[in-house]
This record gives sequence, structure tokens and C-alpha cells, in this order.
Amino acid sequence: MHASVHTLRQDAKVIGLISVAHGLSHFYQLVIAVLFPLIKDDLGVSYAALGATTALFYTVSGLCQTAAGFMVDRYGARRVLIAGLALCSAGVFLAGVAHSYPMLVLAAIVAGIGNSVFHPADFAILNARVEPMRLGYAFSFHGIGGTLGWALAPAFSYGMSALYGWHAALMTSAALGVAMLALILAAGGALAVERPQAAGRAEPASSLAADVRVLMQGPVLMCFFFFLLLAAALIGVQSFGVAALMAYYEAPVAVASGALTAYLIGSAIGILFGGYVAGRASRHDLVAAAGMSGSALCMLAVALGTLTPALLAPLLALSGFLSGMTNPSRDLLVRAATPRGAAGKVYGFVYSGLDVGSMSVPVLYGWLLDRGLPQGVFYGVFALLLLTVLTVLQLPEKDARAQAQGAR
Repeated sequence: MHASVHTLRQDAKVIGLISVAHGLSHFYQLVIAVLFPLIKDDLGVSYAALGATTALFYTVSGLCQTAAGFMVDRYGARRVLIAGLALCSAGVFLAGVAHSYPMLVLAAIVAGIGNSVFHPADFAILNARVEPMRLGYAFSFHGIGGTLGWALAPAFSYGMSALYGWHAALMTSAALGVAMLALILAAGGALAVERPQAAGRAEPASSLAADVRVLMQGPVLMCFFFFLLLAAALIGVQSFGVAALMAYYEAPVAVASGALTAYLIGSAIGILFGGYVAGRASRHDLVAAAGMSGSALCMLAVALGTLTPALLAPLLALSGFLSGMTNPSRDLLVRAATPRGAAGKVYGFVYSGLDVGSMSVPVLYGWLLDRGLPQGVFYGVFALLLLTVLTVLQLPEKDARAQAQGAR
């Protein structure tokens, strides 16, 4: 009993630290962008130029994420996580002291490199340090941490900037990363992951060709395309949903933005519930397929234009809940598809799909709105969510679960 309680405490410590760090990474993704109106007026730059820094951030993050995964496998997840968190803090600090546009560009590059490490490092640590029976909950809290990070960024930025200005708001945000670094360092070896080369097995170092073969395996590619399609759908809802609802349903801005808020809240609740489901499900592929199918049907109902504005928030909340519910199960599917000793590179490659998806379709959504086709945004989201179902159903769930258990 004592050992069991000790293990639970250790797991809770690891899950807590990683979830807060993940939340901080999402916080940093938005903390600069929400201050664009103030930065625009102060530095005399256009929204298009500021938007380009956001695109640069995600481009750099996507390009570096697979490389970060290789570094996790080679140098250890804890070291890479510390480096990434330090770079994110440095990037936000650079933005905070910026008095010219080139400094903002440099800040986006530095923060983008830092952002690339979190998924490969986080999941390598969780898979190695948390008991298998609690992994569903671990992935659930990891996802909730990210969602809360997004939610807290606007309130923190606006509040601090109202009191002290946008420069001070960003420098204070950077200090939060320093505080998180102190917590990780104080935790000592709690987040340390033993690398395969040091585990007493005489395994030769893998070649680049061997590493590429690992990433080109069918299950790994299906996981990559799942995240690419998911991100392409989510950016349609999060970045263009309010404008599309206002144009299509003639909804006031309060109603349209409230519907988006309902979607995000529903997603957070769904992630929490999904941890419970993932801990008891035997077929995570079916959980993911059912949730994404339900979310897609909700989006189809919005696209058909038959709803009243009052129904938009409840239906989008349901869509967010069903999509969020799949998060822990999908993360367990990625774990099951990951060969032994390749957690860093696989998670880095697979989750780079989020950045690729986020970069690939905003122009199309904007084109649809410019052409007076706001319903096309929701039809597009519906189609993309349905395609995610096809990817998860291609994963060999039974064989993969046995492989994952053997990897312990």
C-alpha cells in the first residue's frame, strides 16, 4: 500500500509539472498575438505584418519539431524540455523589449524553436514516468493544461497591459517561464527519462535511414495525418468561426464569440471526461472515431444553416466536447504506434502535423469568406473531421497495444 501511494504521488508530481509546462507553452502561443492592437499602434506596423510573425512562429515550430524529437531520444527529454522552455521565455522577453519590427521577427523565431520541443519531450516523459494505468488521465490533464493556457493568455495580457503597458505585460509573461524552469530544476530527477543506450542494452546507434524508416511506418504516418487534418479543422473554427457565424447567421458579435467560447469550454470538459474514458476503454481507435464523427455531424448541422442563433453555442459546445473527449485516446494511439526507443522522434514528427495543418488552410478559409461563402468554412471543417476518422481506423489497435505493453 505504501509503495502504491508513493507511486501515485510520484505520478501526480510528474503529471502536474508536465501539464503546467504544456499550459505555459500554449499561453506563450497567444500572449503576444492578443496584444497586436497595442503593438500595432506603438510600433506603427500593419496587422498583416504582425500576422506574418505568427505564421513565422508556427512555421519554425513545425520545421523544428521533428528535430526536437530526435534530440529528445539522443540527449534526454528533461534537458530538451528545459531548453525549449528557456527559449520560449527568451522569445517573449525579446518581444517585450522590442521597439522595432525586426525584433518581433527575431522573437517569433526564438519562441518558435522553443515551442517545438513540448510535445516530443512531454510525451516521452509521461510515457516513461507515469504508470500505464494512469496514462489516460495523464494525457487528459496534459490536454487540459494546454487549453487553460490558451484561455488565460488574453486575461493576463489585457490585465497587465492595462496597468503597466504591453512591454511590461510581455516581460512579466517571460518571468513565468523562468519560474517554471525553477520548479523543474527543483524537482531533480522526477522528470528524468533513461535513454535506451543507457538502459543496459547493447543497442547500436540508429542511422538516419533507420530513423526515417521508423517515421515512414504506416501507423506513424496515419497519426501524423490525423493531427494535420485536426489542426486544419480547428483553425477554421478558432480563427474564422466568429466571422463565419456573423456572416452566415447574421449573429451579433457577442453571440458568435460566445459560441466560440462555448466550443472551447466544451473541449476542455471533453478532455477531462476523455481521460476517464481512455482509462477504461479497450479500443481507443473506436473512441476516437466515434468522438470525431459526432463532432463532424455537429459542424454539418451548423453548415446547413437550419439552426437559430440561440442554438449555435449549445451545438458548438457539444462539438467541442466530443472532439476533446478523443484527446487522451488519440494520444494513447500514438503511444501504441511508437516503436521502442523512438518516442521523441515519433512524437516530434506526429505532432508537427499540428503546425503543418495550422499553416496549410487559413488562406482557403479566408478566400471562402471573401467570396461570400461563410458556410464553406463549416463544410470544410466537417469534411476534415470526417477524414480524421479514416486515419484512426487505419491504426492496428490490437497489435499496437501489445507492442506498447511490450515497450514497458
